[in-house]
Amino acid sequence: MIRDRPLVLVLPALAGLAFLVVPLLGLLVRAPWAELPARLFSAEVGNALRLSLVCASLATALCLVLGVPLAWLLARGDVPGRGLLRALVTVPLVLPPVVGGVALLLVLGRRGLVGQHLEAWFGVSLPFTTAGVVVAEAFVAMPFLVIAVEGALRAADPRYEEAAATLGASRWLTFRRVTLPSVAPGVVAGAVLCWARALGEFGATITFAGNFPGETTTMPLAVYLALETDPDAAIVLSLVLLLVSVGVLAGLRDRWVGGAG
Repeated sequence: MIRDRPLVLVLPALAGLAFLVVPLLGLLVRAPWAELPARLFSAEVGNALRLSLVCASLATALCLVLGVPLAWLLARGDVPGRGLLRALVTVPLVLPPVVGGVALLLVLGRRGLVGQHLEAWFGVSLPFTTAGVVVAEAFVAMPFLVIAVEGALRAADPRYEEAAATLGASRWLTFRRVTLPSVAPGVVAGAVLCWARALGEFGATITFAGNFPGETTTMPLAVYLALETDPDAAIVLSLVLLLVSVGVLAGLRDRWVGGAG
């Protein structure tokens, strides 16, 4: 019980809890509950929410395709400079998202290192498009997936893979039939965290993809716009993001992390 704990730890802990929870409670208290149904079913909220869900899901799929092999390389691959590679992979976690958006523009923009060739050879231009939103969200969210999967791979017992190899299974077959099923909870947990991070992405998205209603205006961008002209709408949009995020994280904890309440 709390009274059995040292007061020098309990008081800062309670202050930290209040620091994190009270702003969220303030959002609930100030929400325009009487107008909530009408605002939730408005075209503005519906379009932004639909775009956010689609882009976050596509970004998560992209992260799975690229991030799971990358996590395997970091956990099991015998490559030089693996520590440096791991540090580079985790840079988007601490990099200001706006800086990430600028970096994406310099590489994938119409005059970027890669973007100019994409447009010249294939007619593909990513900035200020819905595809640009997906790329920006994947850039900032992929480290969450990679870290989770790498941790699961490091915790997995390698003897099962060795046994499969002695039975004649190829490396690809061993990965598909032994390694991947054994780390599936880690992959799912990483994918859920990745999706939640992509859903709330703002800085890299507005820098790389812009803010065009119906095309690149996701929920966080809609909150930013509404805050200047219609604070009640901003609160409603924020409340939707809060409920989605809490639901995702609660489901992750109960089903995949196995934590007790």
